[in-house]
Amino acid sequence: MLEILKGPVQAIQDFTQLAGQAVGSIGRKPRYSADILIQMDVIGVGSLPITVLTGFFSGAVMALQMGRALAQYGQTGRTGQVVSIILVRELGPALTALLVAGRNSSGIASELGSMKVTEQIDAMRALGTDPVQKLVMPRMVATAIMLPCLTVISDFIGMFGGFVIGVLIYHLTARNYWSSSWKALEWSDVVQGLLKPFIFSFVVSLVGCYYGLRTTGGTQGVGRATTQAVVTASVLIFVLTFFITKIFVSAT
Repeated sequence: MLEILKGPVQAIQDFTQLAGQAVGSIGRKPRYSADILIQMDVIGVGSLPITVLTGFFSGAVMALQMGRALAQYGQTGRTGQVVSIILVRELGPALTALLVAGRNSSGIASELGSMKVTEQIDAMRALGTDPVQKLVMPRMVATAIMLPCLTVISDFIGMFGGFVIGVLIYHLTARNYWSSSWKALEWSDVVQGLLKPFIFSFVVSLVGCYYGLRTTGGTQGVGRATTQAVVTASVLIFVLTFFITKIFVSAT
């Protein structure tokens, strides 16, 4: 039994240590501002097209399904209200984080994994550069900044997708849809919708960095680390979604 638990406990310990070192290096010099800006462009701007596309169609599909269900009770006017609440509270943060994890956790793991197996990270240490501060911290900070921004964009585009369906299929007016969407949201919904992607950003970035830095076994190891990073980040996003939602539900 102890042998079975040894591996997971060791992994949790190593991941926690890496996260602590990365967070602790934020205030230390050098700060690598240029690297942070580059990662913001790669992670944030690079993920924008897929985020916009997925957000639009997720909102459109939700409006189709919710409008059909609400039509049975003569409440199609509440379609915007339902779409906005689901997007802001749950679907927007989780779906955006999953997309960014699939695109960037794998990219981070493969990039750092390639550096690890080619001994570039060892050379960096030999030159006196801290790999965590140089490689992990900029990716973590960039993801923490850009993922909430991507979530806000995804939420708005999703609402717009629901608006298109509401107007074309359920013949809602723009004023009816947007006023109900706006009035349905409370400050707790906004806080929840922004807190989740901020927390998810540490999972997306640090999981990718963790598996990248512990890559072994050449090119096969890089592929294995990439797969593990995406799977682990996706599972953790769903687990954290449950616990964060439970906290907010209990608080209201």
